[in-house]
This record gives sequence, structure tokens and C-alpha cells, in this order.
Amino acid sequence: MISFIVPAHNEELWLGKCLGSIRTTMERIGVPYEVIVVDDASTDATPQIAEQMNARIVRVEHRCIAAARNAGAREARGEVFFFIDADTQANERAVGAALHALGSGAVGGGCVFEFDRPLPLWGRIMYPIGVGLGRLIRWVGGCFLFCTREVYDATGGFSERLYAGEDIDFIRTLKRAGRFVVPKPTVTTSGRKLDVVGPWEGIGFLLAIVIRGPYHQRKDGLDFLYGKRAQDSRK
Repeated sequence: MISFIVPAHNEELWLGKCLGSIRTTMERIGVPYEVIVVDDASTDATPQIAEQMNARIVRVEHRCIAAARNAGAREARGEVFFFIDADTQANERAVGAALHALGSGAVGGGCVFEFDRPLPLWGRIMYPIGVGLGRLIRWVGGCFLFCTREVYDATGGFSERLYAGEDIDFIRTLKRAGRFVVPKPTVTTSGRKLDVVGPWEGIGFLLAIVIRGPYHQRKDGLDFLYGKRAQDSRK
């Protein structure tokens, strides 16, 4: 069985598309699967949408995406885990390529993402650079990651000390455990955060993680992920 784990905080505008894409994808692939939505302190219709889409719901009050993902993994029954953000859409090519890689001995991987909207100028400049570099060094964003249950259990999952960069930390851990792959197919994710983050803040945030490694053990300076601007980006 495959377990799709979707962390969600106030994602009523996006969750339906995400879950619908998983359903369509898996109907075509024809492999047993489950969907777990981790409702992390939502105050909107997120849990109702998850219920309508027949997802299993795990309720937590962490407000930490690493902890939410881990909570979903603890409830998962599958031998393969897909961690998909609520504003991201799966597709048959991406999931199929991931399953093929895992079946060929990879311990995990992640797909490059494309945005669902036109990017600001700085984004149009930085995006191809980031994609090229990411494929070269096998780094991707955390909106679509996958791994075997065995390696997840062996490594302990996502670091709950981190409020950002937990995806990069997890990728590093997977690489130490075995072969990490970045398949050619891409997935689609929301560009909503680019609507509330300026060029210097966005570039500085990414460069800091690349240079220093994941270090955000507090929410200070992460308003666009956890504060008012995060809520604004969901509109």
C-alpha cells in the first residue's frame, strides 16, 4: 500500500484539488493507497473537505509542518510514503516515476515543482537557476517528497526542531541512508507565497539555508510561513 500524507493548516481553497489529483492519479495507476490529511489547528473548512474526499483525518495542534508530517506517518499503513503539501497536485507521471525509482533500489526522492501562475521578475530569473542546481545536486523543495517506510522509520522522519528547512534536512538524512532521486516528471504547486514575499527576502531565505543549512528552530522571521502573511497568501 502507498500512503499519501498531506499536512494542512487552513487549506480550504487548495486541499480539494490536491486530494482530487491523488485520487485521479491512483485510479490510473491501480495500486492500493490511502490518504491521510493532518489537520494542524485549522479554523476553516479544511477537515470537512478532507472528510468529503474520504481521507483519513489526523488532528494535531503543532503549527509545525515537520511535526504534522510525522504525525501522519505514525498513522500510515503503507510501505511507501508520499509527503504532499496541500497546495500541490500529484500526477501519474510523477508518482509512477517515484514508484519505479523506489522499486529500483532508491530509498527516497522528490520531484521538481512548477508554479500554477506567472512569476514575478525575480522569480522568473531565479526559478530556472534553482531547478538546474537542484537537479545537479539532487535537492528539491518539500512539496512532493517520497521514501520507503523502512528508511523513514530508520532515520526518524522530519526534525521537529525545525520550522523551516525541515525538507532539506530530511533530504540530507535520506541521502546518507541510500540513493536519493529527482525524477524527470514535475508536479504543480501554488506560487502563492511569491505574492507576499519580496525578492530580497525570498532570495535571502533560500541562500541562508544553502549556506548555513536548516537552522530555523523558532518562528521568528517566518511570518510568510506561520504568521499573518501566511494567511494572506492563502486567500
